[in-house]
Amino acid sequence: MLPVERHEAIVEAVGTAQAISTDELVRRLGVSAETVRRDLAFLEERGALRRVHGGAAAVADHRPIEPSYSERTMIRHQAKAQLARVAAGLLENGQTVIIDIGTTAVAVAQAIPRAFTGTVITPSLPVAVELADRSGIELLLAGGRVRAGDLACSNAHTKSFFTDVYADIALLGSGGVDAVAGLTDFHLDEIDVRRTIIANSARSYILADSSKLGQVAPYRVCDLSAVNGLITDQNTDPAVAAALEETGGVVMPARPASA
Repeated sequence: MLPVERHEAIVEAVGTAQAISTDELVRRLGVSAETVRRDLAFLEERGALRRVHGGAAAVADHRPIEPSYSERTMIRHQAKAQLARVAAGLLENGQTVIIDIGTTAVAVAQAIPRAFTGTVITPSLPVAVELADRSGIELLLAGGRVRAGDLACSNAHTKSFFTDVYADIALLGSGGVDAVAGLTDFHLDEIDVRRTIIANSARSYILADSSKLGQVAPYRVCDLSAVNGLITDQNTDPAVAAALEETGGVVMPARPASA
């Protein structure tokens, strides 16, 4: 069992039982107690659980719950389209571009001008479908396990794919963007994928409408200092903007097409 698979199993077990012993995790996972303790320390650092004497317990807080993909396709159309236009405007012919997963990522793919020529890499099946017939785009789809929620690949194999990829620009989705917590997400197996994408991209931008600003999803991706900027709508969170600008990042507010 890969580490990311163990982590997912531990988080699920803790969430179901609310508390579980190290011995029980050893039995379920078939690994040593030392391995389980390392996994618990890793997951506690990322806010997925809290360690207690002899095991782990669920985090007793009220973090946001991610709506389903179908629900997200039905909300905030205008804001996503505005963000997508700004993101597409950053692209130049000949670039290698990584487009992340989610409904905003699909909006970005739809906003890329037909005349654009370059390479687009994505772990998102819907993004790939949007761009598959573009003759000027070399399209690469990252492999791995397909998560039904976003119809996207996100596991250790996906991370391995992006380890050998270098991009001019990465356009990232988010579960939440907070001045202190930074960029966060709802899915543990996407964390290392996003970190690898950021590390291997010359520039990276978070795309998040104002409903995600000030929100903290369960798993931390990175500090805001790790990215070059935030593309959002006009209702920018002042604390998030200040945190970005302190480290040289920029906030790029999207406006309606008529503005």
